[in-house]
Amino acid sequence: MLSSMFAGVSGLTAHQRKMDVIGNNIANVNTTAFKSSSVTFQEMFAQTIRDASQPTQSGLGGINPQQVGLGVDIGSISVLFEGGSIQTTSNPNNLAIDGDGFFVVSDGTQNRYTRAGDFDFDVAGNMVTSNGSRVMGWNLGTGTSISTTGPLQPITLAGITMPAHATQTITVTGNINSSTEIYDAVNDENFVQTDLWIYDSLGEAHSITLKIMKTAANTYNYSVLENDSTMSITSGATGGQIVFGGGGKLSSSTTPALTIAFTNGASSITIPSENIVFDTAKFTQYANATDIDVVQDGYTSGEMNDFGIDKEGKIIGVFSNGKQQHVATVAMASFVNVSGLQKVGNNEYVSTWNSGDAQIGMAGTGGKGYISTYSLEMSNVDLANEFTDMIIAQRGFQANSRIITTADQMLEELVNLKR
Repeated sequence: MLSSMFAGVSGLTAHQRKMDVIGNNIANVNTTAFKSSSVTFQEMFAQTIRDASQPTQSGLGGINPQQVGLGVDIGSISVLFEGGSIQTTSNPNNLAIDGDGFFVVSDGTQNRYTRAGDFDFDVAGNMVTSNGSRVMGWNLGTGTSISTTGPLQPITLAGITMPAHATQTITVTGNINSSTEIYDAVNDENFVQTDLWIYDSLGEAHSITLKIMKTAANTYNYSVLENDSTMSITSGATGGQIVFGGGGKLSSSTTPALTIAFTNGASSITIPSENIVFDTAKFTQYANATDIDVVQDGYTSGEMNDFGIDKEGKIIGVFSNGKQQHVATVAMASFVNVSGLQKVGNNEYVSTWNSGDAQIGMAGTGGKGYISTYSLEMSNVDLANEFTDMIIAQRGFQANSRIITTADQMLEELVNLKR
């Protein structure tokens, strides 16, 4: 009778623990990226009254063991890492993971892992979680590209600028009217020209003119003219030659290197011949109107005034000079056994011996999901399932309480035998 009472007590404890888990699941039904837990029970060790025996040679058969169980215990409390629904928000700093993986955050002493992407930026430009942990990844720094294999860094977007870039490439596209007349060198007539801005090493813009002159059927020469006193073309001003085929397509071009010096303190620039490009696919000689477009790759310096995040976690800065640049990457982590992670509060986890070390990389690599911007992952709590489990736990608790009540009544009868 005493063992049945203790078995009932263990049942009460186990079902109370199950209710604790259910209550926590329901309490967090609207917690961002919360992962619900489930409970399983297992039988405690049993008291053996009689061991099993094998058949004997005298004709007796074997007998089974006789054992009395001594109650129930918690077998496991497992976190269910199935993804929750993705909810759209109006905040560009809200990120959700569509698939497996975790964001990496740091409290200053250790890396932690979370699915909750309700991020923001503090006054110092640090990307942080709602509780102040810093989001980890890789920053651009002083280089021109980001390595995602190096040590993790707290993502910081404060004070990012883009240095000026001197012109290194000129590309010509468009059309020259096939009926253009032969260039009159004496009177400097019958030519086509277009202006463009190039940039020196300080980011200052300078105007030059591309002058195109027809010398024979399907054949043109070009020259480059300077348009301000702060610059001088030291070589390549006389330009080269352009030849079209009979079908109006560009067949060949000769483009000598162009060197330009400046008087404003900027370094001189040399545009290699291979970087002065008359586009064979987009520069033609048809009967259409003349329309020439020249583009170059230089630009002035700029400050970052906006940014966006793509599905791979790349933070793309938008600068005041109209350019965009990859300035940082949000890191993601995956684990061999996600169920081995340990909760530490604030929607965060830490690795354990049984989870394995974090496998760090970009979103979309190594089995990691992609990132959805303007989105948050919702809790994966299933209320219908939780309420059903609550009923089961309640009935289990009631049944175990009856065991104790009945055992108590039997003990009372035993005590009353003396009467």
